[in-house]
Amino acid sequence: MKQAVAWTGVIMAVGVVATAAWGGGEQAPAVVPQPVELRQTGGEFVLTDQTTIVAEEELRGVAGALQGMLGPATGYALEVVGEGRGPGAIVLRRSGRLTGRLGREGYRLTVQPEGVVIEGAEAAGVYWGCQTLRQLLPAEIYRPARVEGMAWAMPCVEIEDCPRFSWRGLHLDVSRHFLPKEFVKKYLDLMALHKLNVFHWHLTDDQGWRLEVKRYPRLTEVGAWRRQTQVGRSRERPRRFDGKPHGGYYSQADVREIVAYARERFITVLPEIDVPGHTQAAIAAYPQLGAARPGGPAPEVLTYWGGCEAVLNATEETMAFVQGVLEEVLELFPGAYIHVGGDEVDRALWREDARTAERLGELDLKSLEELQGWFVRRLDAFLTERGRRLVGWDEILEGGLAAGATVMSWRGEAGGVAAARAGHDVVMTPADFTYFDHYQGDPNAEPLAIGGFTPLERVYGYEPIPPELTAAQARHVLGAQGQLWTEYVPDARRAEYMAYPRACALAEVVWTPAERKHYQDFLRRLETHLKRLTALDVNYRPAEGARGSAGREKTDEPDRHVKPRG
Repeated sequence: MKQAVAWTGVIMAVGVVATAAWGGGEQAPAVVPQPVELRQTGGEFVLTDQTTIVAEEELRGVAGALQGMLGPATGYALEVVGEGRGPGAIVLRRSGRLTGRLGREGYRLTVQPEGVVIEGAEAAGVYWGCQTLRQLLPAEIYRPARVEGMAWAMPCVEIEDCPRFSWRGLHLDVSRHFLPKEFVKKYLDLMALHKLNVFHWHLTDDQGWRLEVKRYPRLTEVGAWRRQTQVGRSRERPRRFDGKPHGGYYSQADVREIVAYARERFITVLPEIDVPGHTQAAIAAYPQLGAARPGGPAPEVLTYWGGCEAVLNATEETMAFVQGVLEEVLELFPGAYIHVGGDEVDRALWREDARTAERLGELDLKSLEELQGWFVRRLDAFLTERGRRLVGWDEILEGGLAAGATVMSWRGEAGGVAAARAGHDVVMTPADFTYFDHYQGDPNAEPLAIGGFTPLERVYGYEPIPPELTAAQARHVLGAQGQLWTEYVPDARRAEYMAYPRACALAEVVWTPAERKHYQDFLRRLETHLKRLTALDVNYRPAEGARGSAGREKTDEPDRHVKPRG
């Protein structure tokens, strides 16, 4: 996926309509993320039980999705027809003339008193137009059951819109705390509402392996379960535990269901199988995979946060295991990208492992950094041969970057800058701006978090293109995404609290042109948008706290993915 820049010099030549330019002194509709161009034309369109949805065969899936968006709250069984346009129709259509103007995800939405037209070059754009259409209606449209006494009216508008970036991601760690399939679907629904299109699913780590792999059944029989979970801060000694077993995993049938659910919403699922570090759950299942510390204890699925001490050894047998896992991953996940982690590898443990020292000699490698580079390049070649592309955290730069690798830059932007300058694609994920497990207000008034301080305003103010990149290098920045690690996120309700409304701000960062962003206007629109989230039963952080940035920066934990400061 390349950066979407088709609107530059085309839509902008038409002229971006500023808030003050909207006619009649009317307040602009509260659309999140902010469209590239929105013009109010006066009047309104009223949805009734006689409204039809007109869609060609190739857009029947999108028409069905629109039925699902509008039907529950209105109680209307909106008929989908293939042709004709009676009074009050919503017409969905593809238009090749929009390809160069708006790209594959752009759309044009026209609302007039007599009807609505949503058109895009491809089905994805039409779908995003439907999401905008729903935001023009009262917030009650998001209710899951019929709302009586409502006039389902929307303002007449002309919107031309397309995303700034092609990679608009949201990450979810289900390894530290397992989250049920039903919540994963809700997470995807919320992503679609915000036009986010890459779901980064962190499926494996030290504290749990969550993916069924049929040729290695002990990964879920053993690796998916830990005997207890740490409570309180990681620095506390002695550590405290809840004494309760925790675990779970997704069957391959579950995964296929979730991938199909995402595809219907034009979301690509990016699976992460984190290797060679963060692998203690896998090593607990298959101890022969691990680099061994002489006299060390038998590995178990990790019960506390931090750690990151387990690492796969570098034998051919272990490489065959990883490739065997990836072969099943490729069958389950059809997207172009596969994430292999590569972060926070404990090379000290490699140094103590006799097989690793022997392997260095066999491969004629001079350092452990080179060994990690060899590991990643092997996986890159494996995926490339099968028509896929490798993604890894920015540590994969340290051993020499694999030819086809895409870098997620989490330890600030330096890794992303280096990768882009070397001609590699980049997804910006810097912890200070995109880590939703950080505090979002005063830590004394917030639930326990891993540390850091990433309030709503900081997320909104993030600019994914580093200024030191040239225009040619900047084209390698595919976009950005938010990360939700779950060491301190024990359940779905807390996950929602940590993700929203920060994910709303991130959605505007990756969709809306930088010059169209305005934080105070975002807050105005957010007031209405939070009513939508209320209707969807999202446990978001209240707006009163979200607006402030008075909380002090506080990094209590030295744990995973908290960027060192100072």
